[in-house]
Amino acid sequence: MNSPTASAAIPTATLEIYRQRRARVLEAMRAAGGGIALIPTAPTRTRNRDSEHPYRHDSYFYYLTGFNEPEAFLVLNANPNLAHDAPASLLFCRTKDEAREIWEGFHYGPAAAREIFGFDAAYSIDELDEHLPQLMHGAQALYYALGTCRKLDTQVRSWLKTVRAQSRNSATAPRQLHDVTSILNEMRLLKDEHELNIMRRAARISVDAHKRVLQMCRPGMYEYELEAELLHEFRRQGAQAPAYNSIVAAGAHACILHYPAGYGRAHNGDLVLIDAACELDGYAADITRTFPISGHFSAPQRELYEIVLAAQQAAVSAIGVGVPFNEPHMAAVRVLAQGMLDTGLLNANQHGSVEDVIEKNAYKRFYMHGTSHWLGMDVHDCGDYRLRPTSNHGLLGDLGAGSKTEAEPAWRNLAANMVLTIEPGLYVRAAEDVPEKYWNLGIRIEDDAIVTTQGCELITRDLPVSIEEIEALMRGN
Repeated sequence: MNSPTASAAIPTATLEIYRQRRARVLEAMRAAGGGIALIPTAPTRTRNRDSEHPYRHDSYFYYLTGFNEPEAFLVLNANPNLAHDAPASLLFCRTKDEAREIWEGFHYGPAAAREIFGFDAAYSIDELDEHLPQLMHGAQALYYALGTCRKLDTQVRSWLKTVRAQSRNSATAPRQLHDVTSILNEMRLLKDEHELNIMRRAARISVDAHKRVLQMCRPGMYEYELEAELLHEFRRQGAQAPAYNSIVAAGAHACILHYPAGYGRAHNGDLVLIDAACELDGYAADITRTFPISGHFSAPQRELYEIVLAAQQAAVSAIGVGVPFNEPHMAAVRVLAQGMLDTGLLNANQHGSVEDVIEKNAYKRFYMHGTSHWLGMDVHDCGDYRLRPTSNHGLLGDLGAGSKTEAEPAWRNLAANMVLTIEPGLYVRAAEDVPEKYWNLGIRIEDDAIVTTQGCELITRDLPVSIEEIEALMRGN
């Protein structure tokens, strides 16, 4: 993903990974009767005037190509009438332009892109309107994520209109529309070893960034100062960017779930919640730790922190192949609900037992989000959490049990090489019916887990998580 140079090349083993992914999509399309798939990369985005946001490719496009230049478009042709020697994998990209490269740097161009990235054919992006109607002719189905980009939707309709206008010359346009991401979502859910190794490296860099903050923080620092230390370590170790907007929340700000690092100050006695991680070569990490800016947890902070940590351990212990996705969440909720009753956050006389608290969703006052989400190329990665009553075209085999007649689809079962976060929390705002010693305490603990046949591999646990470990690390600041 690093900026290419004139001598840029992809290792043969990595190149083969992208080829195999494209082949799997083509195989799935052929199994469903054939068709043509259109997968664009992300457009550039204007920040203001003539300045652009840093470019970031589309994840689906990059997953199939490894190509990270803007103005690029992938076509996969699974037309059953395709000639034996006709290209099935085509890339459209920017042409070589020496004058433009003076300003923007190296561009592959179609010829180099075809050779280096292993496409069957490559053309200038300016030739899309010329080639696409021809490629659509005779295709039974169009695989395209309609509604993602209004401009491209209009362009696709124009190509279809052009094909239909040639019906007198025996041209036939696709009559079916399928969302190509439904195939890709299932593929991306299961990570290969190439992906897992990148994610492990992203996790290590993110862990080091958190350690940097823990070792140098002190009372009186601003949230943006702590964020700066994170960003410094991400870039120092070669990560391209944060995987998401960093959350650095001091004191009561920690009770705001998506609070951005701002101008708040971490005063002596405050907890600081940091939810931040890097993106490396297209893959995200996702870590949250909560710590006392003074280096020592107070008794109320310790009490709530231990509840959250126990909830996380319960969720981790629940992970395994064949386990429904929501089971780790429910394991965490049971611990948190008991903790709410034990500490008086919830009045047992009013709310009853743990089962009552869960059944009535009373716990959601202090824990209002899920415990897990998929993690991969996107920090909230693609893939359904519940089963859909549709075919997966034989790509991944049985996805788990579930009846199509149920009012709500069954949860998907976890499988080896899925990656998910484990992130329980407690968020206690000031209120008259809440013990004052817990007011404005927000605590979340988050780690990244690869599902394995033995349970899971926590790839972020080099970062201290127990109270004793955190305090010991902070004593050296």
